[in-house]
Amino acid sequence: MRVLIISDYSDTQAVRPEAELMIRLAQQGVNLDIITHPGSAFESRFRSAGITVHLTHPTKKFDRKYVQYLKGLSLRNNYQIFYLFNSKAIINGIRAAKSLPVKVLLYRGYTGNINWYDPTAYFKYLHPRVDKIICLAQSIKDYLSKQLFFNINKAITINKGHDPSWYVNIPPFDLQELGIPNDGFVVACMGNARTFKGIKYLLQATAYLGDLPNIYLLLIGRDMAKGNLQKLIDRSPLKDRIITTGWREDVLSILSAVSVFALPSIGGEATTKSLIEAMSMGCAPIITDIAGNNGMVLQDETGLIIPIKSPTAIAEAIRKYYANSHLVSKFGKKSKAHIAKAFHIDRTVTETLQLMRGLIQ
Repeated sequence: MRVLIISDYSDTQAVRPEAELMIRLAQQGVNLDIITHPGSAFESRFRSAGITVHLTHPTKKFDRKYVQYLKGLSLRNNYQIFYLFNSKAIINGIRAAKSLPVKVLLYRGYTGNINWYDPTAYFKYLHPRVDKIICLAQSIKDYLSKQLFFNINKAITINKGHDPSWYVNIPPFDLQELGIPNDGFVVACMGNARTFKGIKYLLQATAYLGDLPNIYLLLIGRDMAKGNLQKLIDRSPLKDRIITTGWREDVLSILSAVSVFALPSIGGEATTKSLIEAMSMGCAPIITDIAGNNGMVLQDETGLIIPIKSPTAIAEAIRKYYANSHLVSKFGKKSKAHIAKAFHIDRTVTETLQLMRGLIQ
């Protein structure tokens, strides 16, 4: 089985589950070629696993020369499957596949923003040349199935799995380096501050937490203190205890040192990677009740699930943990076990192999 992967492996921590999946597929005998950007931290590991790496990731969505390059590469290597992960890869890969005897497999990790009445959707996920779409969560598959003219058999749900061994023997970060005392009760949130992440509702929730003397909010990721978010921080009674770190490489070490992880998303998520990492590190979670994250947290068993767009609900959940330290420990341990069982990478490897073999038979 010869498969061409086109994806971006530049961000080491963010793409780890996907990159590790590719290495395990190669170990299972799949003959893989990977096209990615130069400078990928996984390049040497890919090559050590017997994967051929081409540092020629497309730089624009509609590139005739690149389409011809893909055609030539495919004819030389007799690929049976194109597995495409991002917009530039998908658009150019589909155009190259039109005259090739290959199956086209796409990845989709976001719920929404694909509409049958949008002409641009037919360059990607609604293109008739697409054979299968791997959806990160059931909510994505359900959303695609509602699109007019879409063949519902094309979509399949396969979670991105994690290996519990990635989260052991990681020393806790010294939060004093961020100005947080040893006895601080820390609520962390991690991600890039896009609108659907709902960061503003988390910041608004701090208006109801001003009487808690040693509580801290730790915001990890890009753009957490930009524009209106900075204004909310400045108005918060906890403004001196809201720490923004920007993007960090050592997020697992930081997560191992905090008490609670909050994910206030208002939609668009699909088995959120930051949540999996936090739960795997033993953080007690608070998440909103949105499609895509269903099943990741079990209410009052592994964490707390609250309504969307509700600062008061976020504050109440944080107060519950603050007043009941035994819940933090209990839910943290159970969260770790839940993720290890339900989102293991071995399952992802098995299901991906079954899909690929079915495509080429």
